[in-house]
Amino acid sequence: MTRPLTVADWLQAYREGADPRELLADCLRRAREEGPDAVWIYLAGDDALARQLARLGALADGITDREALLQRLPLYGVPYAVKDNIDIAGVPTTAACRELVSVPRVSAGVVSRLEAAGAIWIGKTNLDQFATGLVGTRSPYGQPSSVFSAAHVSGGSSSGSAVAVAAGLVPFALGTDTAGSGRIPAAFNQIVGLKPTRGRVGTSGVLPACRSLDCVSVFALTVDDAAHVLATIEGPDASDAYSDWHPGPAHWPERALRIGVPREPRFAPGGAYASAWKQALDLARSMGQVIHPVDFTPLYRTGDLLYEGPWVAERHSAVRPWFEAAPEAIDPVVKHVISAAEQYSATDAFEAQYRLRALKRVAAAVWDEADVLMVPSAPGHPSFADVAADPIAANSALGTYTNFVNLLGWCALALPAAREPGQLPFGITLIAPAGYDAALARLGAAWQAHAGLALGASAARYGPPPHGLRLRTPEALAGMPIAVVGAHLSGMPLNYQLTERGARLLETARTGAHYRLYALPGTVPPKPGLVRTREGGSAIELEIWEMPLREVGSFLALIPPPLGLGSVELADGRQVHGFLCEAHALEGAADVSRYGGWRAYLTALQVAASVTAASRP
Repeated sequence: MTRPLTVADWLQAYREGADPRELLADCLRRAREEGPDAVWIYLAGDDALARQLARLGALADGITDREALLQRLPLYGVPYAVKDNIDIAGVPTTAACRELVSVPRVSAGVVSRLEAAGAIWIGKTNLDQFATGLVGTRSPYGQPSSVFSAAHVSGGSSSGSAVAVAAGLVPFALGTDTAGSGRIPAAFNQIVGLKPTRGRVGTSGVLPACRSLDCVSVFALTVDDAAHVLATIEGPDASDAYSDWHPGPAHWPERALRIGVPREPRFAPGGAYASAWKQALDLARSMGQVIHPVDFTPLYRTGDLLYEGPWVAERHSAVRPWFEAAPEAIDPVVKHVISAAEQYSATDAFEAQYRLRALKRVAAAVWDEADVLMVPSAPGHPSFADVAADPIAANSALGTYTNFVNLLGWCALALPAAREPGQLPFGITLIAPAGYDAALARLGAAWQAHAGLALGASAARYGPPPHGLRLRTPEALAGMPIAVVGAHLSGMPLNYQLTERGARLLETARTGAHYRLYALPGTVPPKPGLVRTREGGSAIELEIWEMPLREVGSFLALIPPPLGLGSVELADGRQVHGFLCEAHALEGAADVSRYGGWRAYLTALQVAASVTAASRP
């Protein structure tokens, strides 16, 4: 079997009967032995892979049809990498600071969603320290280079994640994006960088750079893959105060799009990118779109606020404990950038907010002239020598077309576009208003098909996968998280009531340690009752499913008394809607709390029955 490259390739391999143990063992081996330098900060051990495979087996238990399995687990057995400022439970998080190392007990919300979808993490990747930088050179763990030139930077701050995807080590990776960190590395490595609308993907469990601006981003070889992953990780995050899930249009009007481009584009000296930009404009016209020059002055002014204003104080807030306790552990350039926070006052912060508010109103007028913006992802591709000669200026220039996007709350998609005369990759970024992520992805997929470039450093070319883009639209609306503890669990008799309504599994979790679980007598199929208790109690395993709002009413109508929907407290303190039982129904019910969950209780019954049967003469 050909080694899978894209997410679509991996899923197709499983459709054809591939064994995830063999494919994933080979993937991990290649990451250890064949990867470019300075990509990884931490790689999974054999034991970590074995634990993930065991969990994958439990999620897939009882599902024999391959297509049904991939519907239930849309990333079944697909490996991925995680930028090392995003938590994985039990795995060190460093943010590229050796003295920072912590081992979180709970995974970031995005990682939990990927786990629930069947994805398998392979390792944690290098980054500009504290996600401060666009060059990928500010790390004690080394400086990854572009997969196309050992002399040129990979881009940052999500350097390792982008290189891991471009080198074909994993089909997708998580990054973060505050000022372009999910877009610049994509451009320098000829891959896709999807930066969602701020708040569309939760950031719980992500060490912040600027918490009010941060986004979790996705690197992939194709737009289809990136959209597939986004559809898995997006949605409300109860643990993130900045979560703001509002899906927007899936399409633009059926006409030629007005693509707004910089009236006077800014490029690094030398002209290499200027000629590649002309190729990109010609490609857009060949797709039937209309190029419309736009005055970018308000956008540039907005971008200037990020590092020339008090937003740098938000970076200081995120890393203050380490900045003050172990200043010698901070990269000198990172220290220089963050130290600028000391010159700003609270008054300055408010005044900057007023300036941003005014600029937002001016910038919004661009959508009267254009449906979507297209910019060079960067004005040039610096070498390591360029960055060493002037690290601040080289980095600042890379933010020309990226810094303003998160400040304005827009979404963006970085795409391969051409090769510049020196054969380094040249990328463009499409930018759209908040909520237009799905529409942007459809346009991006069409762009990638027209561009016809190789996928990262591979020889493979883009081809639309047979199953198309998996995107959520306004019709699907936001979903309601619902916790289930019994017959609605994956593989249980009533689970179909969730799946037939389009519900998707978000994560497996536990209640707080103040609940009891009872086996209700006379129920068909057998059902448990979950009740909260004032004294004693246990943490009970459950699953959290997201139900489309339009389907919640019909689902509630199916819940028979004495069960009902109430508020359930999770072990990490979150509150979600979930199944609870009326206390009067517990008479004669067996307390099965000691098993820790309904699935474990049913397994214990089966074991006991087998032992009894075997002991009979």
